[in-house]
Amino acid sequence: MSKSPDFIIIGAMKCATTTLHEQLVAQPGIFMTEPKEPYFFSNDEIYSKGWQWYQSLYAGAQPEDICGESSTHYTKLPTYPKTVKRLIRHVPNARFIYVMRDPVDRLVSQYIHEWTQRRISSDINQAIYEFPPLIEYSRYSMQLAPYFRAFGPERVLPVFLEKLKSNPQAELERVCRFIGYGQHPVWNSDLDQRHVSSDRTRKSAWRDALVEAPGLRQIRRAVVPKPVRNWVRSWWQMKQRPELSEKALVYIKTVLDKDLDILGSWLGLDLNCDNFKPTVLNSPEHWINIQHLAEQFSSKEMVS
Repeated sequence: MSKSPDFIIIGAMKCATTTLHEQLVAQPGIFMTEPKEPYFFSNDEIYSKGWQWYQSLYAGAQPEDICGESSTHYTKLPTYPKTVKRLIRHVPNARFIYVMRDPVDRLVSQYIHEWTQRRISSDINQAIYEFPPLIEYSRYSMQLAPYFRAFGPERVLPVFLEKLKSNPQAELERVCRFIGYGQHPVWNSDLDQRHVSSDRTRKSAWRDALVEAPGLRQIRRAVVPKPVRNWVRSWWQMKQRPELSEKALVYIKTVLDKDLDILGSWLGLDLNCDNFKPTVLNSPEHWINIQHLAEQFSSKEMVS
């Protein structure tokens, strides 16, 4: 019998979804897809491969396994507007995990990522106006609303990076309870957080082709001293973490505080950019009034 996901980590981008994914992979009885982010429900070109192609990603799962995947594109509105409609069609009973962090920190981390991918070249204080996704992907309540509308808040678990870092074992147990995992999960401290943004190197087609050419990697490592290799690599690295100007911060907080006010109302918290980190450390395990939220969103039109 073909399998499909019981749960999906839907984001947010740059919020340690890779760390959580790898911790779940390490638990017996949980099967996660390879690749980690198939993007099936979001990206048109991948969705066109068909449902059978997507189900093939779970071919290695045992009948009793709980299955999941992790694609941050699933909470990237308005970039991928068809995601939730496709999820409703194919996995109407799935559960969803949404990982959040300080929204300004997330924005800066995304900026570094986009810079390394050469999608952004301007200074961060200019990029926030030129590249709207930097702010949009930090609008957590805006990204979650379609999921509440389509699936109900009881099937969406809020997770905060700040809590995941401060008490990883308890948070992993909470995630596993949510997905219906009957065993006792164990946080593997040997699995370090992956993809630290500040260490990333900017893409370069000619450099990558040269470095990755068959045989050249071994020759380079044998002949060129490591300090010299690191010096050359630094030519493509971001020299220091970008800093937002006071003007840029005022603009960002004006937008994000409105969104956080809504998110806070769902959690029963007074939430804004300035108090985000200490406040979420004391956040509840789920939305504070699920029944009220379910009624609120069920009265609205379904995702089109």
